[in-house]
Amino acid sequence: MKRLTLLPLLLLTFSLVTYGQTKKEKDQKAIKDMCGCYEIKFKYAETFSPDIAYEKAYDYRAHALEWAELITDKDDEISIQHLLVVNDTMIIKHWRQDWQFQNQNVFDYTAKNTWRVKELSEEQVKGQWAQKVYQVDDSPRYSGSATWVHVDGKRFWENRTDAPLPRREYSKRSDYNILARGNAVKLTDYGWLHEQDNDKIIRETGKDDILLAQEKGYNIYTKVADEKCKVARDWWKENNKVWKKVKQEWDKVFAENKEVKLKSKVDGKMLHQHLFALDNKASRKDIRAIINTFLN
Repeated sequence: MKRLTLLPLLLLTFSLVTYGQTKKEKDQKAIKDMCGCYEIKFKYAETFSPDIAYEKAYDYRAHALEWAELITDKDDEISIQHLLVVNDTMIIKHWRQDWQFQNQNVFDYTAKNTWRVKELSEEQVKGQWAQKVYQVDDSPRYSGSATWVHVDGKRFWENRTDAPLPRREYSKRSDYNILARGNAVKLTDYGWLHEQDNDKIIRETGKDDILLAQEKGYNIYTKVADEKCKVARDWWKENNKVWKKVKQEWDKVFAENKEVKLKSKVDGKMLHQHLFALDNKASRKDIRAIINTFLN
């Protein structure tokens, strides 16, 4: 009699476990489907400001060719390195995105080149993936945790998080200092879409945040033949060792610190200029020494 009572419970438990594994596999596939060679269109437009006297910025348009290399493929961690292809021959190491399953540590951008480690509870991250985005020098940019959604043939992940000014504006504007990013990663029949609903925020210590303007953004990734990005794939094979060391040192920085604050320049150069000068022979000690000069 007891066996008959336990059977439905065991079947239910088995079906729930099976469903959870299937969902996770769908998540993993969605993330890895962002790898490959892509032609990208960048489109941004400011849409609203609470200040009627505010003059909206000109719309931003750009395009690029980019290779997205799968550099980590583990059950609970997937990492993708993006490489820009310029004029068919020149390669620029671009951003990196790390995806971590049920990760309880993310980094929040506060202001003034400062990131703080935020600890999340097990309940908060249950079934979620944290996306951690890094700059060209592997320093932090923004991160957030959310659930991948698979419904009605759609695959997407959405999150809101604070970030520094985008690369397209940080050298041109000083009228705001926080980009509150509304990020939506959507897989499509042509590739994938990074859709954004952003708030441009003025943040000062001890004061309430002020909304300067809002903007809509589309980074449209259209899949093309991998052969178009062969030069980027070859470049990564030749140069990945030094960047593996850089990543390892940044991981140590965050393991050792609850807050990371970076200087903008050292000896008149930005961090990426120092690191881009290194090759595979560079030691982790030398790399950490460079990073340390930028830590406040």
